[in-house]
Amino acid sequence: MNNSETTVLENKNSSLSSSTNTAKEMGILDHLEELRWHVIRAVLAILVFTAVAFVAKDIVFGKIILGPSKINFLTYQFFCQLSDITCIDSLPFILQNRVMTGQFTMHIAASIAFGFMCAFPYVFWEIWRFVAPALYNDERHVARGATFFVSLLFAIGVFFGYFLITPLSINFLSNYQVDATILNEIDISSYVTTVAMLTLGCGLMFQLPIVVFFLSQVGIVTPELMRAYRKHSIVVILFISALITPPDVISQALIGIPIWILYEISILISASIQKKRNLAIAKAEKLRQVK
Repeated sequence: MNNSETTVLENKNSSLSSSTNTAKEMGILDHLEELRWHVIRAVLAILVFTAVAFVAKDIVFGKIILGPSKINFLTYQFFCQLSDITCIDSLPFILQNRVMTGQFTMHIAASIAFGFMCAFPYVFWEIWRFVAPALYNDERHVARGATFFVSLLFAIGVFFGYFLITPLSINFLSNYQVDATILNEIDISSYVTTVAMLTLGCGLMFQLPIVVFFLSQVGIVTPELMRAYRKHSIVVILFISALITPPDVISQALIGIPIWILYEISILISASIQKKRNLAIAKAEKLRQVK
């Protein structure tokens, strides 16, 4: 480590928050106790939204979850308004339940997934409240608004998956037949699992810029590293897209392209952070030479 980096590190260490300096030192058991309460509050938030989803099944299931299975869904109407070529005017499949407890267990599982997606901003906020006190003042300043941007990207990803990836995937799979004599009679649990996986998967995948931001802050990720592994990242993105989408090229491309764009944006984010770090090191070196 050179003198300039040492100076930056010393300046960083001297910028500990006053609240951290005046607080009592906490032992491992104290930290675990604090973490336990954060987890409890996060789980309670998920359970509250889960209970709401379970009770309001006519809205949550009839209009939201089952929405992409109906031809009057917003996305299908939009494509029909574009042109007759892109119009989706039929979904040749029916939903059914073949297990005695199928609808009940599906109802609970889907309500939990719906509750998690709704409570995600609060869950992250609880995690952030536990982590933030351990950060330096400058780190906390840089990460200010993290909850907002995480929630925003998650919401964009969920809406992208629900209004675009999910209906197009359902249309492809419902119209796909290896033989005309085989009917598509889809089990309700399979349908709900597909919808939940696509929407939740897109929401989590859209967190890539936030992950790169924090990893770049601690020096684990650099723009040079991301540029060097750009080709490898494309393969990984396609692989992940294939895991969370049905086996059709259109759905994989529709989710793979936005993730690749987010990867390129993440490179710019990492480069910006590295530029600020280099400026800080140059400034510290200049001050050292003056002294």
